[in-house]
Amino acid sequence: MSKKERLDKILSNMGYGSRKDVQKIIKEGRVEVNSHIINKKDFKLDPYEDIVTLDGYRVLYREYIYLMMNKPKGLVSSTDDPVNRTVLDIIDEEYIIFNPFPAGRLDKDTEGLLLLTNDGKLAHELLSPKKEVKKTYYAEVHGFVEEKHKAYFQQGIILDDGYKTLPSTLEILESNMYSKVKLSIKEGKYHQVKRMFEALNMKVVYLKRISMGPLKLDETLNPGEYRELTEEEIKLLKEKT
Repeated sequence: MSKKERLDKILSNMGYGSRKDVQKIIKEGRVEVNSHIINKKDFKLDPYEDIVTLDGYRVLYREYIYLMMNKPKGLVSSTDDPVNRTVLDIIDEEYIIFNPFPAGRLDKDTEGLLLLTNDGKLAHELLSPKKEVKKTYYAEVHGFVEEKHKAYFQQGIILDDGYKTLPSTLEILESNMYSKVKLSIKEGKYHQVKRMFEALNMKVVYLKRISMGPLKLDETLNPGEYRELTEEEIKLLKEKT
């Protein structure tokens, strides 16, 4: 059985304004519950069962949202930036009211899978170093990536600051002057993939994250497009964390 909540708390938590703003809306008679105008801010209801409308529009209650974005180049993975456009700048208002944030970051010039959510517990689990959640990237690298390099990544790469990375898995797709690879890592140090190849005197010229734990990038999403996760994807994420 769902717990009953105060009307003003429900609307405020869903981003329709501060508690004071919402109380004013209710007092003005703009909110209906099960087709009845409700003027009492402390009216209690079941947000999953009762039908709530504001100015005639249905209020669909949910606590958390989960969005998969194919992040384009040029946007920063942040909720706010004084100089650059952020990934939230391309999210519709219907999701912004839930105050989502990126669960993990991608560099400004990196594309690919980015999870946006307001579920802080899940985000923490995904990003916790102790969980060692695998992130897989497709990279194009200026330099010959050879079979011998697989062992280097498996053993751990020593970065420019002396840090030795956790073991990672390298898959070579093409080996030439501009090699194409997939790299799976279990941590997320600053510019880590780029720095790992730089330690081998190579330069990453294109980088795209294609998976994070059990969540795989929907390849039908063009850069800058996003969609809600399916119930199955959410379930998989929570099971793995």
